[in-house]
Amino acid sequence: MSKPCPICKKPRSEEHAPFCSTRCRDRDLAQWFGDGYAVPGRPALPEEIAAEVVKPQED
Repeated sequence: MSKPCPICKKPRSEEHAPFCSTRCRDRDLAQWFGDGYAVPGRPALPEEIAAEVVKPQED
């Protein structure tokens, strides 16, 4: 038996795995965008973010 949807606990859909529907997939994405989830560690400094954004592309 496969694991249930991590949002609503209904059976997973192969099309939307690991979720059961587009709605649950979108709810999960909204959690990431809204800081509902967090990765452990210190917040990045603005200078570190800027250095990643302007990093030259390697050929």
